[in-house]
Amino acid sequence: MHNCTYRSDGELRFPVLFIYVGRGAGKNGYLAFEDFCLLTPANGVKKYHIDIFAMSEDQAKSSWQDVYDILNEKESVMKKHFYWNKEVIRNLKTGSEFKYRTSNPKSKDGGRPGKVDFDEYHAYENYKLIDVATTGLGKKQYPRRTIMSTDGLVRGGPLDDLIEKCKKILDGDIPDNGTLPFLCRLDSDEEVDDKAKWTKPNPSLPYLPHLRAELETEYFDYMQNPAANTSFVAKRMNRPPKEMENAVTSWDYILATNQPIDEKALYGMPCVGGIDYMKSTDFLGAGLLYRIGNKDYWITHTWVCKNSPDLKRINAPLEQWAAQGLLTFVDAVEISPELPTVWLANEAAKRNSKILKIGIDNYRYSLLSKALRNIYFSADKDFNNVVKLRPSDEMMNIPIITSGFVNNRFVWGDNPLMRWACQNSKTVTSPAGNITYGKIEPKSRKTDPFKAFVAAECVSECLNSYAEKSESTFDMGVIIF
Repeated sequence: MHNCTYRSDGELRFPVLFIYVGRGAGKNGYLAFEDFCLLTPANGVKKYHIDIFAMSEDQAKSSWQDVYDILNEKESVMKKHFYWNKEVIRNLKTGSEFKYRTSNPKSKDGGRPGKVDFDEYHAYENYKLIDVATTGLGKKQYPRRTIMSTDGLVRGGPLDDLIEKCKKILDGDIPDNGTLPFLCRLDSDEEVDDKAKWTKPNPSLPYLPHLRAELETEYFDYMQNPAANTSFVAKRMNRPPKEMENAVTSWDYILATNQPIDEKALYGMPCVGGIDYMKSTDFLGAGLLYRIGNKDYWITHTWVCKNSPDLKRINAPLEQWAAQGLLTFVDAVEISPELPTVWLANEAAKRNSKILKIGIDNYRYSLLSKALRNIYFSADKDFNNVVKLRPSDEMMNIPIITSGFVNNRFVWGDNPLMRWACQNSKTVTSPAGNITYGKIEPKSRKTDPFKAFVAAECVSECLNSYAEKSESTFDMGVIIF
């Protein structure tokens, strides 16, 4: 269907193929076979170059290596038809070349491929490399894309978007527009315990006894400690775990924060603020928290220093989020303390709101103290409306925050930056059993926007009486006497 089916105008009916199967099903073997065929005169297109991309060189090279090995094994025959070295495979008659590419999007533009492959799509955190890789398509006849993936542990990225799109195609909700989805997964989390259902994510399983033996071993480990063996359900069964080991909360609960923010309900209501940053030369998050009835509304913004040495490590779509107004790049040696404090004051004024308190980490207060005082906030006795938070404050509020997630109390609007920052965070348990929030990876996965939210939650008790009043009021409509 992907390679040999055409529309009435002669163009490919399904130029985009998405194969979503469990690990071990043989997707790289299939991809190697498909690409090998398309290099040859059977495809009928001269210089039909094929680029295969992945986030690691080893993964990008996997299917390419399969073709390379076959050529070496059959060298006496294949050298009449192909030239190959450790970087490129070329068909002598068509001039078509097969290359593997690394995850660096630089210098990938300007090519004229006939086909682009993406292997292990789950590892992509944004569309930067994907966009660059596909810009050259269409210059050759029969442009194709083949996307191969198991599921993974990156949420909110291109894989989730593609799966959602393909579900809508298969359900008939949207036209396929040339995309051919082949989705193999368990239908429910409960099916992981029914071994007869394991062929759903892995159709090759009946033909691979050695793979079944390996799945049995991994399943036993998974049953002993599910949180520590999430890759079994994520990559073998294509059922991402609802809760990762040491996760703040499950991805489903993070997604549930995508509720519309009712600005009318916030107008005139009091709020509390939260600020967090690790270094003024990196990321800084700030926001206002409103409590209306049983909902906590979070209005937030993030600043990113353009000179941060960690920027090159971050795969998140920061430029896209800046275009959405979720963050601001600061082209200076550091993020000025006035930026978050003036933003807080302006956002409160916009809603005719009074900020009752601002929470900030005890060790981060000194840099912002002057800027906070300029908007009439200070931890000193003359104002006493800034709370310098200690780890013990976070420990006391984590159970409340966890409850807020599972009861869908938090409203962040459609804010992928906040969802990203929350997923980058984890719970850290001390030897004494106390829990705080930490970073999964400190340089490439920032948590400052989420920690600003935590700081606001830690000082939010003063909002409870206002929330109760707002919950008890109701709209009587128009009364005519």
